[in-house]
Amino acid sequence: MASKVSTTPPYGGAARIADSPCFPQYTASLKCLEEFNSDKSKCQQQFDVYKECKKKEREARLERNKNRSFFS
Repeated sequence: MASKVSTTPPYGGAARIADSPCFPQYTASLKCLEEFNSDKSKCQQQFDVYKECKKKEREARLERNKNRSFFS
């Protein structure tokens, strides 16, 4: 009997980084690290942009969740 491989996240709220609106900033950070042989000091601007994007993404998610009810 073949086992069924699940492609869904382990729980409903789990998301892949590729599905994030911040994926371009994430990949830019990785490319920078690759380009500068993991010298983090040269990539601070990309890190800051990614961090700001994640902050906005989190704030938007919290706002959406605030309007939801657990008992509806």
